[in-house]
Amino acid sequence: MAFKLEIVTPDKAFFSDEVDMVIVRGVEGDLAILKNRAPLITPLDIGKIRIINDGEEKVAAVTDGYISVTKEKATVITDSVEWPEEIDIERAESAKERAENRLREKKEGLDVARAELALRRALNRLDIANLKEFNNEKINQ
Repeated sequence: MAFKLEIVTPDKAFFSDEVDMVIVRGVEGDLAILKNRAPLITPLDIGKIRIINDGEEKVAAVTDGYISVTKEKATVITDSVEWPEEIDIERAESAKERAENRLREKKEGLDVARAELALRRALNRLDIANLKEFNNEKINQ
């Protein structure tokens, strides 16, 4: 039983289609959404969005945002979301190194929470980018 899933950012409509299930990382843990779910609005955490339809799974990296769910539709609104093939691995590695260096140096006035969030975002992007490499290996076998 499919329902409509929309994922939007301030810049674009990222995804819009009928799906069987979507799994998101809420601030209190992972949430699987199916058709006819009780209405819900909850904030999202840094993580991945897993979209499942007809036995196929698509995964995207998401920074944060929220999900709004009705019986027939789920809408994810986020500042940033990327498919694995869209992730600039070099940029994510650089962001990871910068955040790690900031946390290691612990300079006066360092916003630790901000540095930790930057590190979590970079690690999430790298984790999702590795899915692209894993999928390419499966195809080439």
